[in-house]
Amino acid sequence: MQHKVIDTKDVVIRFAGDSGDGMQLTGSLFADMSAIYGNELSTFPDYPAEIRAPHGTVSGVSGFQVHIGSGDVNTPGDFCDLLVAMNPAALKANAKWCKPTAMILVDEDAFDEAGMTKAGFKTDNPFEELHVEDRTLLIAPITTLTEESLKDSGMDSKAIHKCKNMFTLGMACYIYNRPLEYIYQYLERKFSKKHPEVIAPNKKVLNDGFNYASNVQAIANTYTVAPAKLKKGTYRNITGNQATAWGLLAASEKSSLPLFCGSYPITPATAILEELAIHKSLGAKTLQAEDEIAGICTAIGASFAGNLAVTTTSGPGLSLKSEAMGLAVMAELPLVIVDVQRGGPSTGLPTKTEQTDLTQALYGRNGECPIPIVAAHSPAHCFDAAFNAAKIALEHMTPVILLSEGFLGNGSEPWRIPSMADYPEIKPPFVEGILKEGQKYYPFQRDPETFVRRWALPGQKGFEHRVGGLEKTHEGVLSTDPANHAMMVAERAAKVQKIADYIPGLEVDGPASGKLLVVGWGGTYGHILSAVHAVREAGKEVSYAHFDYVLPLPKNTAEVFSHFEKIIVCELNSGQFVNYLRGVHPQFDYLQFNKVQGQPFLVNELVAAINEAL
Repeated sequence: MQHKVIDTKDVVIRFAGDSGDGMQLTGSLFADMSAIYGNELSTFPDYPAEIRAPHGTVSGVSGFQVHIGSGDVNTPGDFCDLLVAMNPAALKANAKWCKPTAMILVDEDAFDEAGMTKAGFKTDNPFEELHVEDRTLLIAPITTLTEESLKDSGMDSKAIHKCKNMFTLGMACYIYNRPLEYIYQYLERKFSKKHPEVIAPNKKVLNDGFNYASNVQAIANTYTVAPAKLKKGTYRNITGNQATAWGLLAASEKSSLPLFCGSYPITPATAILEELAIHKSLGAKTLQAEDEIAGICTAIGASFAGNLAVTTTSGPGLSLKSEAMGLAVMAELPLVIVDVQRGGPSTGLPTKTEQTDLTQALYGRNGECPIPIVAAHSPAHCFDAAFNAAKIALEHMTPVILLSEGFLGNGSEPWRIPSMADYPEIKPPFVEGILKEGQKYYPFQRDPETFVRRWALPGQKGFEHRVGGLEKTHEGVLSTDPANHAMMVAERAAKVQKIADYIPGLEVDGPASGKLLVVGWGGTYGHILSAVHAVREAGKEVSYAHFDYVLPLPKNTAEVFSHFEKIIVCELNSGQFVNYLRGVHPQFDYLQFNKVQGQPFLVNELVAAINEAL
């Protein structure tokens, strides 16, 4: 068989297996290696929703998809070019994501009678049962080969079997002409201090997997994806949760305020708290609270004391924080509430992604309680979204909700490390100087332009004041006067709406007017952008507007909408953003395309929806 090396602009690889098979690590290493090589990329970790699903069952399958390319890569890809399935359940759960031209690599040793039964196969030929027998099948005895590779390593059987993922990673590196040096460096960096004895065995099994793939006759072709032409700078692969943490740290630096994060661990937001906890040297203080309510209440206390205060959560935790969010609104204290959305309601699908918390973020508190909402649109954009959310909170003396999503928080992409000199200073409205004799500090007296109150910290002589959950006058005196309450409700709402003067206008990708405007918000950005570009390449005219700011909306929203015959809103819920738009701008007719499956959009389903709207 003559071997060919084929240049291709992009490939999608999906690694899948049991939770203990190391597929998340395998996919992450392949992605990081590709980022260092210079490829554009996007990843999608797909964890099982159950904490300990039965071994070998479909519900216990863990997956990691990575899309690498030599040009723009905006999504992890709809379907894969290579599926690595470490057991029958992984094959059964993921065969539907294979392209007609895909390769499927399986561990032959796992496809015994017990494994097939656990996965729910009814015949002894899983490929025919799943209708993928026409794909390129790479059936390799990976467990046996790993055992043979490490038979002289001195490792026990359990430890040897944990190295199967490195054997498959070596095979994938051969198929896509990836250098092994980065993985060698990773192994040395990770294990040199505590477990240096595992470095050599892992290197060996990785190299043996690479060599096995180079000699097996079933692999006719290998593929090369050239580095992308990236803007000059220093890049790293970054997840959305990591970028969120770093954006908050950047806001701490630019405001000259210490950062405090009070949070309770919850999937898929926990990694933000974990990342912030690493950076005590940057002035970050973290508290793992006993529950969601304690997390936000400690953050409100830190805000009162003059910190950049943050609390992180997902949808169920946002529900629990709602009363304390009202306290922050009433006290007019800056606070960033990060909600990494997951499938719900209740416990729902904790490892799956959705955009189903928007209505809760908009309205989910008692009383008239408006809170600005910022939405991140990609893993790397989480940095800017977090920075901007903190800037709004600190300069406008208000809590701010930052909506991320599980897809963004766990996913990754290359990020060009910015210079902090390119980011604006953050200037909280602190009181200045010393009060003259006879002067008083009125804590809720406002700037006439922004409606923002001034911020006095505890211990500032002459600026003693009361804040809290009871309604007050401008002077800080408790009041149940109907007229005063109406005035304060109106002023707090006006303060939030005034933020529209300080955020960017809505931009349009494509013609500024036409037959159809596609609208999205949050983490659907890359999928919708790819779909819009695909429709344009087919010769049709369509434009796209994406919202990073949800409340308030950009000031030019109605102006942009007015130039299009039709508007279609695409979101991963049953229509929460489109219903919000109908309330704010009812003069327009809106179409909608929705998906509530715990999964991101597929580009091809968006293309079909756009074409139908046209």
